[in-house]
Amino acid sequence: MEKNYEDNAKIIKAMSDPSRLRIIDILSCGQKCACDLLEYFNFTQPTLSHHMKVLMDCGIVECKKDGLWSYYSLNNANCNKHILFLMNLITDKDDCICKVKSNLECK
Repeated sequence: MEKNYEDNAKIIKAMSDPSRLRIIDILSCGQKCACDLLEYFNFTQPTLSHHMKVLMDCGIVECKKDGLWSYYSLNNANCNKHILFLMNLITDKDDCICKVKSNLECK
């Protein structure tokens, strides 16, 4: 399995903000419009837009426009890929980087 460190680091950086983690948690319940998301926070619409842009740029969140309304949802395929990346990073010893690089067994 190819490990894409750059893309996954971008996701980890995006998720390192508590507000963005909360947005992900809210969206795990299903699609929400921006006005619904704002009800959970004490910040402005431009601040929400900034957070959503960061989450969309790393592929965790998708946006669908319907007239003036923006509806956000999790990109489940990309979320699952990221979870698998993290699981393999920690637990996959058959594809361990030290074995690949030097053919040594990990301890």
